[in-house]
Amino acid sequence: GKMVLVFPEGAKGPGKPRSERDRLQRFGRGGFVETALRAGVPIVPIVLAGTEDVTPTIASFEILGQQVPLSWNTLLLGPLGAIAYLPARISVRVLEPVRFDEPPGEPSYPRSLLMDRSEAIRGRMQRTLDSMLRKRESIWRG
Repeated sequence: GKMVLVFPEGAKGPGKPRSERDRLQRFGRGGFVETALRAGVPIVPIVLAGTEDVTPTIASFEILGQQVPLSWNTLLLGPLGAIAYLPARISVRVLEPVRFDEPPGEPSYPRSLLMDRSEAIRGRMQRTLDSMLRKRESIWRG
């Protein structure tokens, strides 16, 4: 009876290189789909456009096996840039719920099913994000 908010892109989102800006990364191994299937609930995708303007990444470095982004915030504000964000317009679009035909509560679901459903949701979200970005204006880019 509770809502759960999941960021299936995970930590890959903020640390991705500039060349992958506005491109959704792979959504892990489909764990969010499996959770929804087991609970018998739909997934309601929410797409945010403009979040990458809050901490615009200049470059990304690998340190101890982790990607660490270098942003304008850090260059302008030093260590404070890790918690201070630049002003940006963020648009939000709530998509139609994704409902599943599979029976809820199964002990396991085929990995291929989870990955297929996850990729279909990611693709739908990416198409929506692309559409939103074509229509928006940003204080950082037109």
